[in-house]
Amino acid sequence: MGTKEFLLLGLSEDPELQPVLFGLFLPIYLVTLLGNLLIILAVSSDPHLHTPMYFFLCNLSFTDMSFISTTVPKMLINIQRQSKTISYTGCLTQVCFVLVFAGVENFLLAAMAYDRYVAICHPLRYSVIMNPHLCVLLILLSLSISILDALIHSLMVLRLSCTDLEIPQFFCELDQVLKLSCSATLTNKSYSI
Repeated sequence: MGTKEFLLLGLSEDPELQPVLFGLFLPIYLVTLLGNLLIILAVSSDPHLHTPMYFFLCNLSFTDMSFISTTVPKMLINIQRQSKTISYTGCLTQVCFVLVFAGVENFLLAAMAYDRYVAICHPLRYSVIMNPHLCVLLILLSLSISILDALIHSLMVLRLSCTDLEIPQFFCELDQVLKLSCSATLTNKSYSI
């Protein structure tokens, strides 16, 4: 794409509504960060919570903090500055990180489901099956697959060209960037399925 900046249209174009949106989303963002941080601190500080279930929960909290920090701060800055722009590089970076953290979150939820399955269906062999080595391996595997997937998507977006610069979201989403493209996006869309 040969463009320099995108316009993030956000939630509302009404200038009188911008302070209300800022006042609504800033506390929600801070509470989300604080709540997830408290989960991480509670799990880390209590030895009784050093089990696979809480290990995955701790990683899920960190992923949630990272995911929300990929999009919301830029939205808050745009509201505060009365600006709706994001650079092409910033947009592509945001797309990449959103894909990474969304993928990791999905894999972590699957790992947590597997953990509960083993706990219910194989309670006597639970500690042997869900050993720390397997838990770390599941985290690393989910992170590796998510990073690879996000990089493939991001690199495929690099080859697209675009003339329309308005994204009807408050963050850069892969699907919205593909909709703006003037190039053929069949390869991108078929990979997304």
